[in-house]
Amino acid sequence: MGVAIRTAGESDRERVTRLLDAAFQDDPVSGWIFPGEEYRRTTHPRLMAAFVDIVMAEGRVDVTEAGTACALWLPVPADGGEEHDGEDEFAALREALDPGNERIELIGRLTAEVHPAGRAHEYLWMIGVAPGHQGEGLGTALIGSVLDRCDRDEVPAYLEASSARSRGLYERLGFELVERPLQLPGGPLMWPMWREPRTSPTGGGRKH
Repeated sequence: MGVAIRTAGESDRERVTRLLDAAFQDDPVSGWIFPGEEYRRTTHPRLMAAFVDIVMAEGRVDVTEAGTACALWLPVPADGGEEHDGEDEFAALREALDPGNERIELIGRLTAEVHPAGRAHEYLWMIGVAPGHQGEGLGTALIGSVLDRCDRDEVPAYLEASSARSRGLYERLGFELVERPLQLPGGPLMWPMWREPRTSPTGGGRKH
């Protein structure tokens, strides 16, 4: 569809953070972590900035050239990675960003518990599209560029959908539910989803 995509650098940090903040202000999971509009408006951007820093250090942030959509990817080794401990990382985030908010730490522990282990894969941590540009296919283009590479390299991909709407998008891209949805305590569902690489019947590449 002709969407120009590049890897974000340090100079893009603030722009990507603002984009994620705007994209997820009305997300059900963000609303659960930060209940109350004013609380979410003031605290949510700090969590998004922390996520951007983690992924820029350990993975890759893809952004459209126009800056209206971004995707945060982490490569996960077969053993899960000794340096990337979701529980410890989210505990540190809670202490640094909002010590009284146990949900910042809890969501890290709960998602770590359902995250598949034993196979190396690409983990789509977050994908955000600016509110005024949703529905234009930008998210599909961002994900598709990585899934093409996953297919070529025969690498699976994983994510947690935070809404029924996004789950539908991911299903169309070949992701399937891993066991059952994750019910956040007193909050919304999340859908852990896994995608096997698509190969041709002869094993010689991606199936179009």
